[in-house]
Amino acid sequence: MAAPLPVSRLFASLQPGAMTNMAAEDVENKPGIVVRQKGGREVQVTGTAELSAAPDRARVCISLSSSKVAAAEAKSSVVRRLEYIEQTLRQRGLPVCVVFEDFEKLQNICNMLVEKLDSSVCISSPHFYHSPENMEKLRRQVCLNAVSNARRKAQDVCRLVGQSLGKAVIIREEEMKEWEDQVDPASSSLQRKIKSATIHATSKVSATFEIKGKEQNKKSC
Repeated sequence: MAAPLPVSRLFASLQPGAMTNMAAEDVENKPGIVVRQKGGREVQVTGTAELSAAPDRARVCISLSSSKVAAAEAKSSVVRRLEYIEQTLRQRGLPVCVVFEDFEKLQNICNMLVEKLDSSVCISSPHFYHSPENMEKLRRQVCLNAVSNARRKAQDVCRLVGQSLGKAVIIREEEMKEWEDQVDPASSSLQRKIKSATIHATSKVSATFEIKGKEQNKKSC
């Protein structure tokens, strides 16, 4: 019988000074990381997010006209109609400067004025836009979502290698983009006009987190 072969053992270790360099575009939306040992162990990741915000304001221009034999009669007719419009708006809790936040109310009031005043009233197509508060909310939230995505990515990486994620060291917003939907401006549909004024925003952040150490397994009760 042949003599048994000697048992071989292979040992591997990770040297503390090891560091992997990767460009930012190589790690975006990928599980690639940079684990640094200089000055403490860290994990570097990127995170992206996209959000959309519909317009929260609408403005219309209302013009009145009247045709009478005498100029005074025409003026009196227009004044009466103007008072009716102002009364209609006030009854619905709106100032005379017509800026709408409720787009359904906008459509209902415009339809009612056209029905009541007929050809003597001309109402412009509504112009939809964003208040400064709405835009600031969109930009802030999309950045926060990108940071949250970056942290989740870092947590997944640390969990994969049996480590525990620590606090953030550096968080930097690398890029912010905004754009509107490309919709035919000639479309008369209210929903299409709202869609054309909807703004989309994306944010890309880079983040560096500490690695605290080995992940502690929770003891089952």
